[in-house]
Amino acid sequence: MKQRVLSGMRPTGALHLGHYHGALKNWVRLQDDYDCFYFVADWHALTTHYEDRETIERNVYDMVIDWLAAGIDPERATLFIQSRLPEHAELFTLLAMGTPLGWLERVPTYKDQMEKLKDRDLATYGFLGYPLLQAADILIYKAGFVPVGEDQASHVELTREVARRFNHLYGRAPDFDAKVAAALAKLGKDDARYFEKQRRDFQQNGTPESLAKAEAILKKAASVPGWTPDDEELLTGHFRGTGKTVLTEPQALHTEVTKLPGLDGEKMSKSYGNTIAMREEPAEVERKIKRMPTDPARVHRSDPGNPEKCPVWEFHKVYSDAPTKDWVVKGCTTAGIGCLDCKQPVIDAIKKEQQPWRERAEAYLSNPKQVHWIVEVGTERARTAARETMRDVREAMGLRY
Repeated sequence: MKQRVLSGMRPTGALHLGHYHGALKNWVRLQDDYDCFYFVADWHALTTHYEDRETIERNVYDMVIDWLAAGIDPERATLFIQSRLPEHAELFTLLAMGTPLGWLERVPTYKDQMEKLKDRDLATYGFLGYPLLQAADILIYKAGFVPVGEDQASHVELTREVARRFNHLYGRAPDFDAKVAAALAKLGKDDARYFEKQRRDFQQNGTPESLAKAEAILKKAASVPGWTPDDEELLTGHFRGTGKTVLTEPQALHTEVTKLPGLDGEKMSKSYGNTIAMREEPAEVERKIKRMPTDPARVHRSDPGNPEKCPVWEFHKVYSDAPTKDWVVKGCTTAGIGCLDCKQPVIDAIKKEQQPWRERAEAYLSNPKQVHWIVEVGTERARTAARETMRDVREAMGLRY
């Protein structure tokens, strides 16, 4: 069985090159090695743009087409829409009952977005709670990994804390201690004593070696007569200070993130008007790149420049091979090449990269029902997994009556 990976994107419409190199490229690669669940986070879009309802449907399917054009294979990955699955909202509500308010207020991106989006009224429960909704999105599929850049790692850590707290609150059966004692007895006195010593060390000091030693004891116990998988799960929860693992703690999967700036050197963003769309027309790509600003010191063709002060150089870092980069550095610093000369390899590389995307997208654009069908099939596949988790959650919380 492949480990499950989960990730999502807010539907902002057709994607740009920053989206591809920042996340989508990794999504395509991960589907070879993991059971990938990729979802359209349309509820998350409403946390900051709750008034913009007119374009959301078009944005959803424009984005999914770009996923498919980039190489996401619906036979190897599950594609679905968050709002089609009310189970997400139910888990979000149930998790909210036991999640401390301070956990949400300390999420770094919460304060960051409050500063950056001062033109919007973000004093809403939805915006404060979006990291918890994000946690519910992950936990409901019992994902083992969440691919993130370093700036998003705090969201995964919050998800882990939420899962840990839930398991502590609801994973402990009334006879938990008696069951732990019975499971320890199966280990034998010496191994049970050794296991308890490692547990105390781990809970007091967080020592990784203690965890490894305890896991070795449990692995050895697999050959003990009468030992069951329930015993292993019980003692694992006892060791970590939790109960039965109802919700899985995910790990952050730190993927290589290529940061591609916008045409002006700032972050590539539609709101800044500095993007190149994944399916941009070739003529428009050429026009945009040729109009990019360069090193301000190069007023005349004969003036030498510094690539590190030129936004075009950041594109060369992503798109050019070593000989081309050497050519750029030498030509720019000696005024041996002009700025238009420098831009041409970037233009050629982007157009070459985009060609297969446009070809794949054309098939879906001419048959939109196929895109809808792919999303519907993926949504039903996701629903099956979500319902299984919610059954366990309701039972743990005493709501299955």
